[in-house]
Amino acid sequence: MKSDLPDRTFAFAERIVKLCLALESDSSVAATLMRQLLRAGTSIGANVEEAQASESKRDFVHKYSIAVKEARETHYWLRLLAKTDIIPPSRLEPLTAEANELLAILTSICKKNR
Repeated sequence: MKSDLPDRTFAFAERIVKLCLALESDSSVAATLMRQLLRAGTSIGANVEEAQASESKRDFVHKYSIAVKEARETHYWLRLLAKTDIIPPSRLEPLTAEANELLAILTSICKKNR
């Protein structure tokens, strides 16, 4: 059965990009946080995509492990943006929930393949 995870992480990255584009700011603090979110949030899917062409099981787990770290970091930046009211928390709830779900899925895949 083919996984929908590459499509799901791509869609998540797309949502992160759109959020960052919509919230471009003159504030250097907000801009720095948005760059961090953009980098981490798009890296999840990039690593999942790389894992699809992994050369070995070890390489596959390595790529997914990086995706786990990036999902954790993305979740962190989303929480920080919400907590500091740079972005209204209600606007970030769906993305934060998806980041949590992706983190759980990726972690499970890593554990099963170790």
